[in-house]
Amino acid sequence: MKFIRLLASSSAAALLALTAASSFAQTYPSKPITVIVPYAVGGTTDIVARLVGNQLANGLGQPLVIDNRVGGGGLIGWNAAARSAPDGYTLLTTEMSFTIAPSILPKMPFDGKKGFSHIITAAAAPHVLVVNPGVPANTVQEFIALAKSKPGAMNYGSGGNGTNTHLGGELLKSAAGIELMHVPYKGAGQVLTDLMAGQVQALVTSLPTALPHIKSGKLRALVVTSDARSPLLPDVPSAREANLPTFIMDFWVGFAAPAGTPQPVIEKLNTAIAAALNSPEGKRRLAEQGLTPVANSPAQATQQATSEMERWASIVKAAGIKAE
Repeated sequence: MKFIRLLASSSAAALLALTAASSFAQTYPSKPITVIVPYAVGGTTDIVARLVGNQLANGLGQPLVIDNRVGGGGLIGWNAAARSAPDGYTLLTTEMSFTIAPSILPKMPFDGKKGFSHIITAAAAPHVLVVNPGVPANTVQEFIALAKSKPGAMNYGSGGNGTNTHLGGELLKSAAGIELMHVPYKGAGQVLTDLMAGQVQALVTSLPTALPHIKSGKLRALVVTSDARSPLLPDVPSAREANLPTFIMDFWVGFAAPAGTPQPVIEKLNTAIAAALNSPEGKRRLAEQGLTPVANSPAQATQQATSEMERWASIVKAAGIKAE
């Protein structure tokens, strides 16, 4: 009898919690929502956050305030979001670096897998291997042959240890079976400047970042890290075409909330963000940045983040990458 009473009491409490969460979701949001972006104004992640924010304000009836918390390679922003109340009024933009960090920074002040509820993967774009036009390689096959003829003599730049540009270079080395020297910088802007000046020879970076410089002729694109060619670079082969099937990696931007945020709120945000991304204006603005909408479900976004963490952990271990 005691067990039955306990079971009934637990069921009643669960039902009460579910009812309260559903009731909260019906009135949510009743005040502005803050979106923490762990990177500087003007970057692709920031642009996506502001694009979604502008579109989403009409759908939810409340403004979205973008809060750029820069520093620590994203750690400052991630930590601020993780410590926020799980009420749907503080969101976080996530991307590739968020899934790399747990394998490089094992003592993060929050659990990378359990600290957040993933709402949606908003948009994605492939990375691209670009070289300085002075590099005597017009195709990725020529680049690989050149690297193999001079093991370790050629280099690639990155925006810093453990960044997407660093892991992209390591993935290229593994996929192509070549040796390249890693030259880390303190930011993506610095490595791009030196790449165009010929101080470094190659870079694997997101297509939105490289596209303006490719179009201006300051950089040469050799391969995009996807199964199919990008419509923005129709003359550049995909990794699959270039016989580099493991050189597949997306730059993506998602949205998450602190763990414990009511599921009905997560679902409401997912629906609203998806509508904003798939609107004609949303699609147009994303295309301008070289991005396409993903707009998946919370379960799919969670699975993507988890699988990305596992994938990059194995690459970090194989490459022996340590925190600086």
